[in-house]
Amino acid sequence: MKIKDLVTKQKGVDIELEVIELGIIREFSKFGQQGKVLTAIAQDKTGKINLTLWNEQTELVGIGDTVKVKDGFVSEWQGEKQITTRRTGSMEIIKPKEKTI
Repeated sequence: MKIKDLVTKQKGVDIELEVIELGIIREFSKFGQQGKVLTAIAQDKTGKINLTLWNEQTELVGIGDTVKVKDGFVSEWQGEKQITTRRTGSMEIIKPKEKTI
């Protein structure tokens, strides 16, 4: 799947994205549980999208990493599409940023 094909409220999205920008990790408390959230910007050859990372995901991903979102969900926040993993979904780094010497 490609970014240009994503529609709001779409479920079950499998997509590969390159992370090009990281926001600031924000902490929150909801229903008595602590958590962390970070909004990144990711791209493929067809466009850019906000990638919402939760809890341990916020510490794993770096700029330049290529990630695969499995069973993702597309939503909209403040007029912009965003993708995140659902409870049944996952995200893995399939190509870490190339290190330079």
